[in-house]
Amino acid sequence: MNIKVIAFDADDTLWVNEPYFRQTEEHFCSLLGEYASQHELERELLKMEIYNLGLYGYGIKGFVLSMIETALKVSGKTISPDIIEQILNLGRQMLNQPIELLDGIEDLLQSLKNKYRLVVATKGDLLDQERKLKNSGLSHYFHHIEIMSEKDDANYQKLIKHLDIQPDEFMMVGNSLKSDILPVLNIGGYGVHVPYHITWAHEQIEHSVDNERFKSVVSIKDILEFL
Repeated sequence: MNIKVIAFDADDTLWVNEPYFRQTEEHFCSLLGEYASQHELERELLKMEIYNLGLYGYGIKGFVLSMIETALKVSGKTISPDIIEQILNLGRQMLNQPIELLDGIEDLLQSLKNKYRLVVATKGDLLDQERKLKNSGLSHYFHHIEIMSEKDDANYQKLIKHLDIQPDEFMMVGNSLKSDILPVLNIGGYGVHVPYHITWAHEQIEHSVDNERFKSVVSIKDILEFL
């Protein structure tokens, strides 16, 4: 490998994220328990989130709007203003969550910073991701921050062009096979999958990955063993 740039996903790779969505979803289901079962509400909310991705993109704000739309749908538009206010408050609580770094990430960045150009390549709401990066205390490790509307082949190609490197000089590290790994492998880069114990249903894939430029590690600290 002739890696020059290592890019890191942010949510659930650098810091905790998905558990807050699941906790909020549980609160949402309890608020609407009189209208449907938890399973039905989770299914309707996921459908609404996916439907709205093209309008709202990824992140907490889109999630909150999808919760409100789901509440209106399952209640037949009879939901009370008090419930809407509580859903909005759930969103504010998510936005104000303190940043919890994942174990070993700062030691890893410290080890890599003088050997490679380090980049954050993530998706989501611009303001929220910028806030989280600032509050994480990690921003000084990174040469470049890329916040994408979608993590696909074309956007990774744009990033590589911006960094003025070849695809085989680029390595992406992340917890999502769908967003962090497969597009990078498609364009000729390297992908390192660091599984997280919770993955949003929309990010899950059914098949395994068989590629010589792919690695899966148990802990993010294991990256050092093969670089």
